[in-house]
Amino acid sequence: MNGPGITLSLGLGKALTSPAPKFIAEALQTVVVTQSDTSPTGFQLVFHADRTKQLSQDYALLSSPLLAPSNRVTVTVTLNGTPHTLMDGFITNQELSHSQEFGPATLTVTGEDVSVLMDLYEYPLEYPAMGDAAIVALVLGKYSMIGIIPEIMPTPSDLVSLPVDRVPQQNSTDRAYLKYLACPYGYLFHVKPGPVAATNIAYWGPPSRIGSPQPALTVGMGPATNVESINFNYNALDPYLVHGMVQDDTADSDLPVATLNSTRIPLSSRPALLANKPFIRNLQFTDPRFGIVEALVEAQSMTNVSADQVVTVQGQLDTIRYGNILNAPGLVGMRGVGNSYDGTYYVKSVTHRLSRGSYKQKFTLTRSGTGSLVTHVTP
Repeated sequence: MNGPGITLSLGLGKALTSPAPKFIAEALQTVVVTQSDTSPTGFQLVFHADRTKQLSQDYALLSSPLLAPSNRVTVTVTLNGTPHTLMDGFITNQELSHSQEFGPATLTVTGEDVSVLMDLYEYPLEYPAMGDAAIVALVLGKYSMIGIIPEIMPTPSDLVSLPVDRVPQQNSTDRAYLKYLACPYGYLFHVKPGPVAATNIAYWGPPSRIGSPQPALTVGMGPATNVESINFNYNALDPYLVHGMVQDDTADSDLPVATLNSTRIPLSSRPALLANKPFIRNLQFTDPRFGIVEALVEAQSMTNVSADQVVTVQGQLDTIRYGNILNAPGLVGMRGVGNSYDGTYYVKSVTHRLSRGSYKQKFTLTRSGTGSLVTHVTP
């Protein structure tokens, strides 16, 4: 599938992929890939599914084992000579549709990134005398054989309980358990392709706000404009602080728990938790399960997560005019919308939609308030 300056390559196979046969590539009509920091990357492939002129008893696409569930799929886009792997995953669903009103039959194939292999089996396992980060490393280590490369961030507090007091126990799939372990810290778990073919990075940590932002999204700047539509939403009631008391067994007394601000790396000069005081919600911390250290970490993660999406930006860009591929998660610059909303944003999700002669990207960006921390962004 080709467009101006864009080439799409589809790989199919079992454990490893190879270029799709000509009859499959020619039948491909639309590719949709949705990247997100909170859910598996998903893909949808839509094929023209007419039967052959020889009136075979089945569709060639269905007769071929390459589009069967559990097969591996890679989607790579080459833009201006640079390849970008958007998707590396497995087929989970097929849908064959007939319609006299809308023309020929279509075959729609959907699936998820390689982390779907971590969501097939539930395990009853125990991890005595291990902290959460160490458990994550052990769980992900099982998937090195399929090219999973762990990227694990340290936690603010990773207390190791004595086996006589508490033993961490898993009673779910690996993917579900990794997300469960991430929750108390406000962390995320997601998988993205790279850095080389047949490998994927499994990230477990806070929303990543380190590194160079992607080329800027530009609004209202004449020929430099690359955004087709955009909307900014500021929700002043999203962020909140936490306060309360917990009974700490070690100190044998009630101790105070309170948060004052988000501890994420800032992206805005006027974060809502500071700029809107005293118009800020304050919630009570009432969970009796934690000692003082765990309670402080949990309360802070609640505040961090609540402040992450005070400003939400949704829009669509034309890839040819943008001249790049916007990836999620990551950072991106914004310019041309005024002092309040210019600056750097966190890319929460991107939906890539490709068809012949067209490549659109719908995006969702977030940050904790208004105002920019940078004087200029990378064009």
